[in-house]
Amino acid sequence: MSANPSMQRAIVLNSRPVGAPTADNFRLRETPLPEPADGQLLLRTLYLSLDPYMRGRMNDAKSYAEPVAIGDVMVGGTVSRVQASRHPDFKEGDLVLGFSGWQDHALSDGSGLSKLDPQMKTPSLALGVLGMPGFTAYMGLLDIGQPKPGETVVVAAASGAVGSVVGQIAKLKGCRSVGIAGGPEKCRYVVEQLGFDACIDHHGANFAAELAAACPEGIDVYFENVGGAVFDAVLPLLNTSARVPVCGLIANYNDTALPDGPDRLGLLARTILTRRIRMQGFIIFDDYGHRYGEFMQQMSQWVQAGKIKFREDIVEGLDQAPQAFIGMLQGSNFGKLVVRVAGE
Repeated sequence: MSANPSMQRAIVLNSRPVGAPTADNFRLRETPLPEPADGQLLLRTLYLSLDPYMRGRMNDAKSYAEPVAIGDVMVGGTVSRVQASRHPDFKEGDLVLGFSGWQDHALSDGSGLSKLDPQMKTPSLALGVLGMPGFTAYMGLLDIGQPKPGETVVVAAASGAVGSVVGQIAKLKGCRSVGIAGGPEKCRYVVEQLGFDACIDHHGANFAAELAAACPEGIDVYFENVGGAVFDAVLPLLNTSARVPVCGLIANYNDTALPDGPDRLGLLARTILTRRIRMQGFIIFDDYGHRYGEFMQQMSQWVQAGKIKFREDIVEGLDQAPQAFIGMLQGSNFGKLVVRVAGE
C-alpha cells in the first residue's frame, strides 16, 4: 500500500492473540499527519526493528513493561529523520534513534531520543549490532556469563541478532563457541561466516546427541534465547559453576498453557543446586542502561575492524510488518529483522 504524504500510517493492536499471532491481531490506521507544537518535533520513520519481546507486549499480563492497549500503536525501536522541529535541541534532518513504534511518522517531545551520526552509512545498524540486540549480547555474555579463555560457550538462535553477536564475542574472549540454529543453511552461516567452532541444527533427529558431541568438555556458559526442547538438551551438559544468562524464551512465547510432559522443575532446581549454576534473567536497558556508552565504544571498534560480522533481514514497507513479525516467531527470518519504512 503506497503512503499518502499528508497522512500518518500506523499498525495498531487490533485484538490480543490466543497462541500464535495472526494478521487479524493487527490493523492499519490512517490519520491526518500531525503538526508539531512548541517543544515538539515530527519524526519520519526510516527503519523499524522487529524483536521477539513484542509478542509479550501483546498480552494483557503483568510483566516488566505495560502491555500494548487495544487500538494503540505497536511498540518498537526506530531510526528516524526529523521532518519538522519546534524543539530547541533538534533540527530538521537530524538522524535519531528512538522508540516510535510501528508507524511511518511520530510526534515527539524529544524524550528518549538519541542523536546518531547524520552521515551514518547504514543507519539500521543502530537497531541491530550497534543497538539493543548487540547491547543485550554484550552485557549478558560479559557481565552475567563472564566467559574465560578455554571455556565452552553455547548460544541458541545463533544466527539471530543477539545470538550471532554472543558467539563472536565468545571467540574474541578465547572461548570455544557453539551455536544452535534452525536448519542447515543457518548452521553453515554461523560456522563459515561468523567463525563459530560448531553449530547444531535443533531440527535434527539427533540434536541432543550432536550437541553433546560438540561440547566434549561440557558447557560453561549457555546464553538462553529459546527455552523449550533446546534447553532440555543443554541442561545435562552444564558444568559445575556454569553461568546461564536468560535473555529470552521464544519457544514458549505463544503458549497458552504449560506444555505437556513431566514436570521438570525438580530436575532444574536440583541441577542448579548440585552444580552451583548461576542462572540470571536481565532486561537490558533497565539493568544496564548506564553502561550503554561502554558498549558502543567497544562494539563500534569491533565492527569497524571486521571482528564482529552481522547480517540483516530487511523487509520493505510498513504494511509488511505484521507478516514479518509472525514469521519471525516461527524462525523464518535470517539475521536481524528490520522493516524499511521509508527511503532516504
